Amino acid sequence: DRSRARSHELSALLDLDRLLSTPVRQLSLGQRMRCEIAASMLHDPRVLFLDEPTIGLDAVAKLAVRDFVKTLNRERGVTVILTTHDMHDVEALAERVIVIGKGVILADGSLTSLRRGALAERRLWVHLVRDVTAVDIPGAVVRSRQGRSVELAFDPRTTSAHRLIAHIASLFEVEDVHLEE
Repeated sequence: DRSRARSHELSALLDLDRLLSTPVRQLSLGQRMRCEIAASMLHDPRVLFLDEPTIGLDAVAKLAVRDFVKTLNRERGVTVILTTHDMHDVEALAERVIVIGKGVILADGSLTSLRRGALAERRLWVHLVRDVTAVDIPGAVVRSRQGRSVELAFDPRTTSAHRLIAHIASLFEVEDVHLEE
């Protein structure tokens, strides 16, 4: 029977044979994730949606899940739509990356093109001691402003974070800063 053969194949690919008689409550997170992926593949879907498939997994389990996803895509032609915050998953698995923020598509393309473009931008949040009328910083663009808090965007290839923060501190009394990619 086709479903039994598929079950055996998935069990072998994901190394599940020794887990099949183990109660679910006794499985590790990585073992449960591999079982869930196998269950989702039983009916040979053409598209597989994975939401944070490696979150909380140890390094070995992450590699096993990534290898399996690559195999599904390469050998079975399964389209995998992956939602993740893990850039290692993105680097290992994605041909196309769509960055979504607050329900809006911010970037769409290959990881390489995104790194050159949209992902090259860094953000600096500055909370000032006093409200100021204008914030004009060379090498940075004001993205938003609420009271004494200012969100700046800059390209780290042309403006160093250190120099930008030093320049802002020379112009304004700074209460706090937060920097992220």
